[in-house]
Amino acid sequence: VCRGLIKNGERQDEESVGGRRRTEALRHLCKMNPSQALRVRGMVVSLLLVCHENVNHRITEWWGLEGTSGDPLRKRDNISSVLWQMRRQLLLELMGILPTVRSTHIVEEADVDMEPNVSVYSGLKEEHVVKASALLRLYCALMGIAGLKPTDEEAEQLLQLMTSRPPATPAGVRFVSLSFCMLLAFSTLVSTPEQEQLMVMWLSWMIKEEAYFESISGVSASFGEMLLLVAMYFHSNQLSAIIDLVCSTLGMKIVIKPSSLSRMKTIFTQEIFTEQVVTAHAVRVPVTGNLSANITGFLPIHCIYQLLKSRSFTKHKVSIKDWIYRQLCETTTPLHPQLLPLIDVYINSILTPASKSNPEATNQPVTEQEILNVFQGLSGGENTRLAQRYSITTQLLVLYYVLSYEEALLANTKILGILQVCLKSNSESWRKAVLFRVDVYFLNIPKGLHSALLRLLATNYPHLCIVEDWICEEQITGTDALLRRMLLTNIAKNHSPKQLQEAFSMLPGNHTQLMQILEHLTLLSAGELIPYAEVLTSNMNRLLNAGVPRRILQTVNKLWMVLNTVMPRRLWVMTVNALQPSVKIVRQQKYTQNDLMIDPLIVLRCDQRVHRTPPLMDVTLHMLNGYLLASKAYLNAHLKETAEQDIRPSQNNAMGPEAPEVTREELKNALLAAQDSAAVQILLEICLPTEEEKAQSSNTHSLLKNVHSTTGPKSPELEEEEDSLLCNLREVQCLICCLLHQMYIADPNIVKLVHFQ
Repeated sequence: VCRGLIKNGERQDEESVGGRRRTEALRHLCKMNPSQALRVRGMVVSLLLVCHENVNHRITEWWGLEGTSGDPLRKRDNISSVLWQMRRQLLLELMGILPTVRSTHIVEEADVDMEPNVSVYSGLKEEHVVKASALLRLYCALMGIAGLKPTDEEAEQLLQLMTSRPPATPAGVRFVSLSFCMLLAFSTLVSTPEQEQLMVMWLSWMIKEEAYFESISGVSASFGEMLLLVAMYFHSNQLSAIIDLVCSTLGMKIVIKPSSLSRMKTIFTQEIFTEQVVTAHAVRVPVTGNLSANITGFLPIHCIYQLLKSRSFTKHKVSIKDWIYRQLCETTTPLHPQLLPLIDVYINSILTPASKSNPEATNQPVTEQEILNVFQGLSGGENTRLAQRYSITTQLLVLYYVLSYEEALLANTKILGILQVCLKSNSESWRKAVLFRVDVYFLNIPKGLHSALLRLLATNYPHLCIVEDWICEEQITGTDALLRRMLLTNIAKNHSPKQLQEAFSMLPGNHTQLMQILEHLTLLSAGELIPYAEVLTSNMNRLLNAGVPRRILQTVNKLWMVLNTVMPRRLWVMTVNALQPSVKIVRQQKYTQNDLMIDPLIVLRCDQRVHRTPPLMDVTLHMLNGYLLASKAYLNAHLKETAEQDIRPSQNNAMGPEAPEVTREELKNALLAAQDSAAVQILLEICLPTEEEKAQSSNTHSLLKNVHSTTGPKSPELEEEEDSLLCNLREVQCLICCLLHQMYIADPNIVKLVHFQ
């Protein structure tokens, strides 16, 4: 009987005649047999679980049935219902937090038909802000999920609460954001011209006060950014993005029809936020200080990104360069996910005109001086403190901007030439200002930037991405390095570059002090070795003299490899100039980075004694491999930079527009192949013994026979010498094989022309 009464109950029958009889019958049955009361309760729960899929639908209908009829008699019947009482209590709570209410007072049983009492509201009190936010979210859930249809009275009170003006506190910022999203989600709350005017006045107040709220409340993500973002979405007709924004702010999934936003779109785009107003206002919004992924919500960076994407700044001739530069300078880890997309779309707006009819409609790039300011002082020494005002994240983001700009500029050179857009390439200055000073491997690249930055470096600067260097870096920064640093004493820290220079000047007579200082330097980290780099490289020619112990040479090689992980480009230039023949050193002939990229074989035109000094020959081979890779990247970039030369003659070329480009590409490949083949030939000739070495070899061979016959096995020093020579020869062989393989891929016929002895 109980199961039948529970299962066959009608919808919303709690206060109907049948519902009262059913409830009374269940109560009497439970009194007749109290031991079954728990079973009856369990029966109700189990039936609810079985009908779980229908419960939500029934609840939605249950909420929706209330307030759908305007008949006072129906309202009078519902006054005693639980749902009506709850709605009445919610309305009382809502009216209680408004200082003065412009509304009808709560309907009592005796005065249902009383006329409304109208008055003017004022600001929301601080102690009521949190409760007001909770009430707004509750009504959003009831209306958006449960399907509650508000009465005119409830709608009027909700609108009064939403358009109230809270104090400038974090809770007040949250309340304004919730109110704004609720207006977007339930636009039916605004039904009369007076209500629409009230909403417009409130939105205008938001625009005026958002900067004050952000400065006083201390909240970085203010409602001003949300206003701008919604305005931009309306201008670009991205209604689905507005719906997602509303749902994420309210914290609940609400079904919002795009058609319901049509009136709000008209108000935003024509009355409050025209596109020109949005653009002009966006550049005045302060940047977010210490921007990182820890700062959630909708920030100015989201607004600027959307405006850049829609090309609003170029359309209305508003400069955004300064704002982007300030924001890049105000970043920290963990990296905010919107920073890289912002840089990419900014670069696109610099290089790609908004329209073909107006090729000058582009944004301005960041100036060279601004880039120099970020990296000022990174060359090491006392000036390192100058760069401390900018975080590592800022420096890496600017580096990403520089590399991305160079790559995009080269990729669009031909298109820009067709459009007759003249953009000055600052790539050479940027290389000197950034890559020459930034120790690429030393920087701690944050998550989210590593893969993007590595792709740019591997594509445009392959000589900085040699796998051998990465393996060496792991050895330098691993557990062994940590253990070595534990042995670091104050004596090692006190050695200055001047003392190192004095120790070098004592060679070859006294090498004990130099060996001691070099051993202490091996305990330092790569960054701490930077001040010693110039002294170490400038004295390498002293190591070519006879009588220098092999241990000193190997230690210098070890220190050079450590420095190579933090300052490869500058180290290579200093080393090449230091190992030049004495004649060139006397003439003070200095090679630059550009010279070595154009002609990488300069590396092999060093002092001939280097070829017979395995530790220094190892350094030379490393630089040769790097500069061969750099030369390829340099020539590829040069080919793209001068792509406009293919455009002009191709217009009247009988061979077709593609002929000049193919010819220049072939010339480039021929030059690269000639460089590789020349390097192979020089290395092979280096391996050939000279006349003096042949004579010494025969003498040494006879001497070794006598030594073996009298003393037995070779000494450890002699074995070490032979192992170093063999290791050096293997490196030469590996480099030759790599060069031949690259030549074969470029043109298999070229390899056949190489003469091997």
